[in-house]
Amino acid sequence: MSILNNIRIALRALKANKLRSSLTVLGIVIGVAAVVALLSIGKGATQGITSQVEGMGTNLVTVSSSRMFRPGGVTSSSATLLYSDYEAIAAKVDNIAGIAPYYQTQESVATSNRTSTYSVIGITPSYESVTLQSIDLGRFLTSSDGLTKKRVAVIGATVSSDLFQGLNPIGRTIKINNVDFEVVGVLASKGTSGFMSGDSNVLIPLETGYAKVFGMRARSNSKYTLSGISISAATAESTDTVISQVETVLRSQHGLGLNDDLGFSVSSQAQMLSSLSSITSTLTALLGAIAGISLLVGGIGIMNITLVSVTERTREIGLRKAVGAPRKAILFQFLVETVTLSLIGGVLGIALGSAIAGIVTFLGLITASITLDVLVLSFTFSALIGLFFGIYPAWQASKLNPIEALRYE
Repeated sequence: MSILNNIRIALRALKANKLRSSLTVLGIVIGVAAVVALLSIGKGATQGITSQVEGMGTNLVTVSSSRMFRPGGVTSSSATLLYSDYEAIAAKVDNIAGIAPYYQTQESVATSNRTSTYSVIGITPSYESVTLQSIDLGRFLTSSDGLTKKRVAVIGATVSSDLFQGLNPIGRTIKINNVDFEVVGVLASKGTSGFMSGDSNVLIPLETGYAKVFGMRARSNSKYTLSGISISAATAESTDTVISQVETVLRSQHGLGLNDDLGFSVSSQAQMLSSLSSITSTLTALLGAIAGISLLVGGIGIMNITLVSVTERTREIGLRKAVGAPRKAILFQFLVETVTLSLIGGVLGIALGSAIAGIVTFLGLITASITLDVLVLSFTFSALIGLFFGIYPAWQASKLNPIEALRYE
């Protein structure tokens, strides 16, 4: 019997039990859809994070405070990054193309009719070149803004959209922690991956932040503190040297020996990217494994329904064998039925999973990445599931004794 005839018989058998076949296919659809959607979202998150990190420059070195807590809840001052640390690094570290201190906090930002919470970052003008910011409207912050403690702000594209609803925000007033600030610039959008989006930042002069917004939170023992320092190394090759020199300066500033815990994080973008990629890849694999379990359950459903089908069609099998059908023809027929079920489920599952990934992207949560390898993997896996779980029922059907099968009631 030809393959086409087997497929025709298989489709006829499936059509005879529409509801049962539909429920069986549904298990595969859910499993494949989960694999496609979760892997696409995982890949999209990885690509988004990579783009965000690389968009800040390949030579960027970041120094951040890693606060340690002593017994009793007292914060160790050796792990508090100070403004004076920035001044020492700027004066003593070689191979630096630019350096930008910043203090970051979450604050309520409001207009006359809208209020939301954003990251408010006190910066110096060098922040623009060090972190590769670009202006879409207006201007960036200047040294004069800081020296005169001007209440001016540069806002991200998302902040502009949220608070001003398409209106030109330049010259308009926002309230940061109930303090009026004039919007003088809007940053060009860098996009969002659901993580690390700079489009939701509000930038103000660091000196203004210390005087008007941050208050005592930004002080330690009457000294100004920082959330971090961004450093642009002169070349990619000098990055490791810059990191080593920065660590040496920090140890000197805080009276730490070579064997003491530094209490600060000093890392390059390459190191950060490697760590983040490792984490997201692991999470993507975990999500894929979880989705694979649902596909496995769908395969068990195929085996179950095929075993029932073999029992119901015992007389049919006996009749076919009595008229000369070989075991391999019976085996092949039931395999075709199970693989057909899984392939139909695979196609529908890919469509559903792609739709889910598209909805996640449309909502702006994460830009999912639907790639050909994910689709091929999902489709192939669904076919293999049908083949694997169909082998045992098909083998059971093929070894039935034709005489006993014809007597079966």
